[in-house]
Amino acid sequence: MNQRYRPITHLGLGGTGLGDMYHTTSDEAARTTVDAAWDAGIRYFDTAPHYGAGLSEHRFGQALRRRPREAYTLSTKVGRLLHPDPAGEIAAPFVSSLPFRRVIDYTADGVRRAVEDSLQRLALGHIDIVYVHDLSPDQFSRADFEHHFAIAAGPGGAFEGLVRLREEGTIKGWGMGVNTVEPCLRCLRQSDPDIFLLAGRYTLMETTPLAEFFPLCAGRGASVVLGGPFNSGFLAGGEHYDYQPASQDKHAQRERLRQVAARHGVDLAAAALQFGAAHPVVSSTIPGASSPEHLRRNATLMAIEIPPAFWRALVDEGLLPPDAPLPGAAPGV
Repeated sequence: MNQRYRPITHLGLGGTGLGDMYHTTSDEAARTTVDAAWDAGIRYFDTAPHYGAGLSEHRFGQALRRRPREAYTLSTKVGRLLHPDPAGEIAAPFVSSLPFRRVIDYTADGVRRAVEDSLQRLALGHIDIVYVHDLSPDQFSRADFEHHFAIAAGPGGAFEGLVRLREEGTIKGWGMGVNTVEPCLRCLRQSDPDIFLLAGRYTLMETTPLAEFFPLCAGRGASVVLGGPFNSGFLAGGEHYDYQPASQDKHAQRERLRQVAARHGVDLAAAALQFGAAHPVVSSTIPGASSPEHLRRNATLMAIEIPPAFWRALVDEGLLPPDAPLPGAAPGV
């Protein structure tokens, strides 16, 4: 693995909120959210063209260009080019848009153009990490997923293009940014990625990566950033799971977690945020935030001390598998 990007802080800031996911956020609130993250010691920021059709990237650039570029790590994503469109394009779960529409492109040429376009929106000199975004069977029909993956993994595809951009020094590392494990495994076996952003799959609600993906990452020297540690806000009290209304089974599972947390005096949201960071292949956890208050709450939750008896109880009651690494001392930022 060619891990040339800077160390990533255990707690990062995900950019969905700055792209107006679920609700609108003012430019001022976006800027002060990034400022609050900086004040909390966060130095890893993740965004994507998809988030508000460029809105998140634009806001991150506005907020970060005053900061020394060597002091933080920035990631964005490729796979969707933004084409000018005066009407914009609202794409759920985002509720607003800059005047662009999204066009799928997983070719090497598309990757290069996407990176160049992102640099323009960010108005920054370089990007550290680039993820191939949403190349996953939960985003396409199986046939379309296989078609797009074959393009990305084949000659003249996104993987080849990102390796070349890394060799040129345009980016420092690359991987997949997805919500499912399958494309990550396939990418590891077919190319030379450095890092993955996996959302919602390694949480208090689900530990699928333990079986195969995390061991393969460890063997290859690849690292993982965890997105969606609250499962679309569900573990923080929301009603969505994987961006959809949560099922009755998910509500029942959360209630069992809540009962154990209540017995041990633990804030379930704090446990959700800290759990994933205990695994040795995990570099960072990046909950989204759209206000300084939300950001400061996440930083506080990450630092709360949770008694070891709580984690043992989750294992004893079958809510976590016995082989899941458990937090010891509370991780810092």
